[in-house]
Amino acid sequence: MAEAWLGLGANMDDPPAQLEEAISRLGTHKEIEISARSSTLVNPPWGKTDQNLFHNLMLAVTTTFTPQELLATCLDIETQMGRVRGEKWGPRLIDIDLIAYERLEVQSPRLTLPHPHAHERIFVMNPLREIAPRTARWIAERAEAAQRATPKSR
Repeated sequence: MAEAWLGLGANMDDPPAQLEEAISRLGTHKEIEISARSSTLVNPPWGKTDQNLFHNLMLAVTTTFTPQELLATCLDIETQMGRVRGEKWGPRLIDIDLIAYERLEVQSPRLTLPHPHAHERIFVMNPLREIAPRTARWIAERAEAAQRATPKSR
């Protein structure tokens, strides 16, 4: 079984209920076991700021799925719950992001691991530090190393 971390968020209709429904759907899936859950953080939106506050939390899960299969399952749950993908960073009925999977680094058109913006988002990093401080540190250190390696323009 592999360990992975999922970020959940919602800011439409009844976010607490939607988060609970998504957690229930994940938790009853035969290939996924929830091993830890963070507290919920209510925070301003990121990216597109003229919308309702978001409710966010992190889950640690163990799974027999590959990262691609886990991502597909998360996207299927979003669809089953009624998520329609509209504008980038827009309002969300439910959002389930694969933040990290073991210490795997993946760069593909469909999946980037760890999540490319995780280190920039308090609503990801603070709940992740709560349930998986070593993973949060790895993500932050990886981002810092990448920043140091990027040549500065004059």
